[in-house]
Amino acid sequence: MIDFKTYAEFLAVMTGVTYLLRAVPFVLLKKEIKSPFWSSFLAYIPYTVLSAMTVPAIFYATESRLSGILALVTAVIASLCGRGLVVVAIVACVTVLGVDFIF
Repeated sequence: MIDFKTYAEFLAVMTGVTYLLRAVPFVLLKKEIKSPFWSSFLAYIPYTVLSAMTVPAIFYATESRLSGILALVTAVIASLCGRGLVVVAIVACVTVLGVDFIF
């Protein structure tokens, strides 16, 4: 069991890291970014972080890896066809249910 002192130290470190990650960009980037490269780079960071957290979880969230792989493939195809987020999610869920039902 973790004692209160250790818990408080962990909490303080996590708070500090979270605060620094959010405050430092505001302090360093006071002016508007005029470089097209940096503007596009910073614009894509949320998408890359979301992808890095979501894609590995897809393979372990289902009963079999095959259903996860097929769901990812069908979701990518649906999104490339211009479907919205809800439709892509439904297609992926139906794919998982179908593959798990068959196997």
